[in-house]
Amino acid sequence: MQNAQVTADGARIRWVELPGRPGASRTRVYLHGLGASSGPYFTASAAHPLLADGRSLLMDLLGFGISDRPTAFGYTLEEHADTVAAAMGAAGAHGADVVAHSMGGAVAVVLAARHPRLVARLVLVDADLDPVAPGPARPGSSGIAAYTEEEFLAGGREEVRDRVGPHWWSTMRLAGPEALHRSAVQLARGTTPTMRELLLDLRIPRTCLRPLDNGPLPGEDALLAGGVRVVAVPECGHNIMLDNPEAFARETALAVAA
Repeated sequence: MQNAQVTADGARIRWVELPGRPGASRTRVYLHGLGASSGPYFTASAAHPLLADGRSLLMDLLGFGISDRPTAFGYTLEEHADTVAAAMGAAGAHGADVVAHSMGGAVAVVLAARHPRLVARLVLVDADLDPVAPGPARPGSSGIAAYTEEEFLAGGREEVRDRVGPHWWSTMRLAGPEALHRSAVQLARGTTPTMRELLLDLRIPRTCLRPLDNGPLPGEDALLAGGVRVVAVPECGHNIMLDNPEAFARETALAVAA
C-alpha cells in the first residue's frame, strides 16, 4: 500500500499499486464511485491480461476506502480532483490513463481539465456528467444529497444503509459520514461548466462505457460528435467491471491503446 499527503493539514490518500509487466512504461490510475473503494471494484480488471501491461494505481479518494477521512474538508469535485492530482504527482503518475467509475468519472473529468499534464486518456465507466436534483428514498447520490448533513449524521446514514443493500454497503460503511454526504451533495450539484462541457472541451482520447440495456446516454449524439467514443457494454448494470469483466477489459484496453 502506497500513500501521499494531499492536504496542508496532513490528510493522506492511499492506493494499492500493481507493477504490471517488467519494463512496462504505462501508468493507469483507477478511481472508484461514491461509497466505493478502488481495490474491491478494480483489482480483477487491473490484473486482467489485457490491462496488466503497465503500472496500475488503485486509488481511494479522500474520505473513502483506505484513505483518510478528514471532517474539515469540503469534498467538492474540484477538491477531490486536486487531491488526486497531488497523489498522482507524488506517485510520479504523469500522462496516465485514468479509468474512473460513476462519481470517480466526474472527478476524473475535472482532474483532466485542471491538471492536463497528468491525464493522457480517459475511460469513464457509467460516469456522472450532469447535475441531478436530490430526491428522497433514492439509493445513489441524489438520495444521500436529499438529507441535510445534520439529518444524515443523525440517522439518514442508517436509512441509506438499508436502501443500498449489503454489496454497496460493504464499501460504503468505510467512508467517513461527512465525506459520503458532502461528496453526494457536491456530485448532485456538479460543476460550472458542467462535467459534460468540460469533457467535450478536452483534447485527449475519451471513452464512455455504458450498460447496453440502459439505452443511449443523455446527449450521446453530442458526445459522439465531440469526439467521445461511446461503447455500449452488454450483460451488465452500473458496475460494468464487476458484471462483465471480460467485456470491460476488452473495451478499456481498446480505449487506452488510442
